[in-house]
Amino acid sequence: MNFDLTDDQRLFRETLREFVDAEIVPVAAEWERSGRYPAEIVDAFASLGLFGMTIPEAYGGLDLDRVSFALVFEEIARGWMGVAGILGSHSLATWMVAQYGTEAQKEEFLPGWASGERRTGIALTEPGAGTDLQGIATRAVRDGDHYVVTGTKTWITNARHADPLPVLVKTSAETPAHRGMSVLLIDQDDLQVSRDLPKLGYKGTETCEVVLDAVRVPAERLLGGVEGRGMQQVLAALELGRINIAARAVGVAQCAYDAALAYSKERTAFGQPISEFQAIQLKLADMATEIQAARLMTYWAATRSEQGAVTGEAAMAKYFASETALTTTMEAMRVHGGYGYSQEFVLERLYRDAPLMAIGEGTNDVQRMVIARALLKGSLRVGW
Repeated sequence: MNFDLTDDQRLFRETLREFVDAEIVPVAAEWERSGRYPAEIVDAFASLGLFGMTIPEAYGGLDLDRVSFALVFEEIARGWMGVAGILGSHSLATWMVAQYGTEAQKEEFLPGWASGERRTGIALTEPGAGTDLQGIATRAVRDGDHYVVTGTKTWITNARHADPLPVLVKTSAETPAHRGMSVLLIDQDDLQVSRDLPKLGYKGTETCEVVLDAVRVPAERLLGGVEGRGMQQVLAALELGRINIAARAVGVAQCAYDAALAYSKERTAFGQPISEFQAIQLKLADMATEIQAARLMTYWAATRSEQGAVTGEAAMAKYFASETALTTTMEAMRVHGGYGYSQEFVLERLYRDAPLMAIGEGTNDVQRMVIARALLKGSLRVGW
């Protein structure tokens, strides 16, 4: 049992860390407040090859191992969680097409996505269907060699830049509902962005509502070329997405802890640094322990994902790491006192960003149910 990163992973992490510290940390606060789109950061992602993380080398991608994949999101979220989302939705979609797409679909889309020349995302959620994806109302009706798609998708990251956008639709009324669900790859020109959604945090990337008004989509854009596989394809991608979310949560929590530790050494009260007070030391100890546990659980889930389906492990990592981000940002704010509430310090942004990880990629209540079902089935064990 080895808890160390490989030499390649360690070098990769250092490269990421240097990039984040030089290119993201100095601008994150100002750009978030102004609502400025981080185009320069996106260009840097492309230069580093990060848009090809989940794309095989044969199509120009990096085809990263899963721990390195997690390292990307941990380090970037440490600098600015919002911009990590640009890569998050993209990487889910590219993995899904690489895994399930026809050869023609892979050849057409993967090279451009890998280089960053084109980007993508994933459209699942609707105004009336979030956790219950089988309740989506977006319909795709076959009309000759096309599908006619009508519906609305919401909370779509990269909506203005996704080309094409994988969209979960109902292609039949078959029951149970998941048997009638498919994924269509819909061109950017056919997507009508109706509005940007105002958000507490997770800024830096657009999050939009997308309207599909009788859009005609060629039948060859059906992912994998077979109807009725959409739910299976999407759920497999979401397992990878939960590792991404867990890693982002670790990055946010690490940033909050680092800020609290540094501040506790600088701030004095009653004639001594507040780090000398036992109450502060207990907070630092709790934060450090929980972050390291979350990190190890995330790397464990990432490693296990390379060995096959990891529904329970990914759910555990996402659940624990996101809850750690919530508690750590709050406790770090307490260490800062009034300054933690100020926009002059990083804590208020981290505090606003942390809740997304407890909601996105399946709420934490859903993760707990996934974990319980895996335990009862015996596909997840406590212990080795």
